[in-house]
Amino acid sequence: MQYARKILLGSLFLLIVLSMYDCSFFLRKEAERPEESLKPVRFFYPTFRDDTSLDSLVVATKKNLEHLKQLESDRIFHYGQDEFTLQQVCESQEAFLALISKNLDTDQLNRELRAKFRIYRASGRSGNSRVLFTGYYEPVFDASLTPNDTFKYPLYREPPDLLRIDLSRFSSNWKGQSIVGRLVGQEVVPYYSRCEIETKKALEGKNLEIAWLRDPVDVAFLHIQGSGRLKLTDGTTISVGYKASNGHPYRSIGRCMLDRGLLRQEEMSMQAIRGYFARHPEMIDEVLNYNPSYVFFTTVEGGPLGSTKIPLTPGRSVALDGRLFPEGALAFISCQKPVLNDSGDITGWTAFSRFVLNQDTGGAIRGAGRADIFWGSGSYAEVAAGYLRHEGDLYVLIKKP
Repeated sequence: MQYARKILLGSLFLLIVLSMYDCSFFLRKEAERPEESLKPVRFFYPTFRDDTSLDSLVVATKKNLEHLKQLESDRIFHYGQDEFTLQQVCESQEAFLALISKNLDTDQLNRELRAKFRIYRASGRSGNSRVLFTGYYEPVFDASLTPNDTFKYPLYREPPDLLRIDLSRFSSNWKGQSIVGRLVGQEVVPYYSRCEIETKKALEGKNLEIAWLRDPVDVAFLHIQGSGRLKLTDGTTISVGYKASNGHPYRSIGRCMLDRGLLRQEEMSMQAIRGYFARHPEMIDEVLNYNPSYVFFTTVEGGPLGSTKIPLTPGRSVALDGRLFPEGALAFISCQKPVLNDSGDITGWTAFSRFVLNQDTGGAIRGAGRADIFWGSGSYAEVAAGYLRHEGDLYVLIKKP
């Protein structure tokens, strides 16, 4: 009898624990829809603590609001299974700005946020409730507006024959889906792959070059980062940003190198990839062409822009999967960041947390368990972007109606 009672009590305890969590936490597949990407937090709240100056948060949020207020007034945003209007999103971020202007201590801020805001947690990767964080930055590369023996690797603008076809116009089953291609006669075919553009010179002679770089690896990394600055031979600088892609799926060259045994997991970074290519230049085309995706650029004013066309704020802008997370959402992250010595070498990693805004996306940022932090430019940004590959947590906040 006592044994049966213990079993009953244990079962009741398990049911109580399960009721505190979404059961999909235990039997969960990768999120495929916005409703699956964010889960409301009801019990275990994060401690909202920001590790850096709030001035940058105010700047980023104000830029965000400027963009949001230019969207269609009937726009609906999906926060998990909940829907909010554009007006509600804007009012929420205005309320957040008013809240942080009060200079509350950590306890007061957490009480206010828990009382007045809905908090959602990203559902994370399949089989893992956590989010994998990586980083990106604004690189600076030497370039020339005319080709020569030193600068011979082009950076292309969007070709006029590149077509974007919205499939939702043909069937409601394809809502939110599109394809990219080009016309050959009366037939739409896939656009040129990276190999066709870079190795077979499919776009050569069409006057599409913005500038030429000295290294094909520089071009590839600029494609991955999505924006950067070009230091020209006359000493001036121009900024370039993402304009379009060729529509081919992104395939990680880092994963290619790991699978082929060219680099080990523990040494993987942008810096390690560069080092390998410096030692094995004969492998550059083979590895880079593993990724068929190709990015076209445009010149931009005022620094790098995210996919939402909002100027990115270092340390405050993040890239998330635009299919799953609401555009321009206020978020909170906790992860690790590198600690550098005076020589710029990593001496360790330290925990950090801060408020950020969803202002970008990327070909490699897919699923509810991926996030990319924009670190800005400079040596720290390059190291953080090159080596960050740590798990953490992602929350999204919006004011209660």
